[in-house]
Amino acid sequence: MSLPLHDYQRYGRQMIIDGFGLPGQLRLRAASVAVVGAGGLGCPALQYLGAAGVGRLAIIDHDRVELSNLQRQILHNEETVGMYKAESAALALRRVNAELTIDVHTTALTPENAIALLQPYDIILDCTDNMPTRYLLSDAAVALGKPLVSGAAQKLEGQMCVYNLGAQGPCYRCLYPVPPPRAAVGTCEELGILGAVTGIIGNMQALETIKIIVGVNDPTPMLLLFAALGTPPFRSIKLRARKPTCPACSSPTGQLASVTSTDYVQFCGGPNPNWLEQGLLPGGTGHRVLPKDLQDTISSGKPFKIIDVRPSIEYGICKLPGSENVPLKNILSCPEKIISDNANSGDLYIVCRLGNDSQLAAHALRQNSSGTIIKDVIGGLRAWSSQIDPEFPIY
Repeated sequence: MSLPLHDYQRYGRQMIIDGFGLPGQLRLRAASVAVVGAGGLGCPALQYLGAAGVGRLAIIDHDRVELSNLQRQILHNEETVGMYKAESAALALRRVNAELTIDVHTTALTPENAIALLQPYDIILDCTDNMPTRYLLSDAAVALGKPLVSGAAQKLEGQMCVYNLGAQGPCYRCLYPVPPPRAAVGTCEELGILGAVTGIIGNMQALETIKIIVGVNDPTPMLLLFAALGTPPFRSIKLRARKPTCPACSSPTGQLASVTSTDYVQFCGGPNPNWLEQGLLPGGTGHRVLPKDLQDTISSGKPFKIIDVRPSIEYGICKLPGSENVPLKNILSCPEKIISDNANSGDLYIVCRLGNDSQLAAHALRQNSSGTIIKDVIGGLRAWSSQIDPEFPIY
């Protein structure tokens, strides 16, 4: 077998690597990879898989491009904001190589469609950011007998692992038979993420996928950990083989009874809270006020004080004039001190980013106050920006 003539020039720099050669490039050309998630991890993974010459790529993502994505999701740009991420990513890949075969799926991966969507592909990449989909992908990979290259990243840290590889390769359930408590799982929006970190993990996923296809990978189960501020930044942990009691990869049939019969959302503690909506709930009578009420108080000349309960790093990004920063954890640990320090400040107005932490802070303060009037702002600073001051930054 041979390649089209122009591919010798396109892929020549990698074909001359020892252990790669023409056979390796032909394996890539014949391979098919499904990438679930075209975000911070999926974009760099797709970019390098496409550039390396993987013959067929599937992009599965039902989300649309937002301005906040562009800091890390490198296949998208200002012109594709509002477009499906899968379509935007495919458009960028075809600009690099118009001959790529790309299957675009703008539908959410569910227990009902996972097997059908993933069946045609040799390798599955988990580039998602939520627990239910991680368990679903792992179970589907086991059911289909395909390796799963999984990545995750938050803040300045990330990890990458290959599951269900070979006869003894563990699956995700082997390592994490029980999902963590819902309250312990944060998102990039809540915790933050440096774009370069997702780039590193996504590139490592692409690299590991290429190694598996070409046949130069180490089959030993390993978990790669990355910490941007660590010394050294990379660590590898050797994993045990399949867990004999795993209900997925070690069951008598080699898989769960049926992927479609599992409610992965409930298994992982229920749906993600909609913090934006919860922050807009009215709450108890007289306890929560609209941003307009706070504005009226500011204009009235009456004594009052604004306490901003966001972390200090967020307070440094933007703040209401005259407000004081007292992070939520400080209030919850010693609410009586906050009351004492502000005994003569007039009414207390508690604000946060979306109007959720302010409710917790206000409740703790009321429990320790007999006379001070304590209110928190519905919708927080996000609502202040949309209803009062459109020049107030949103992040």
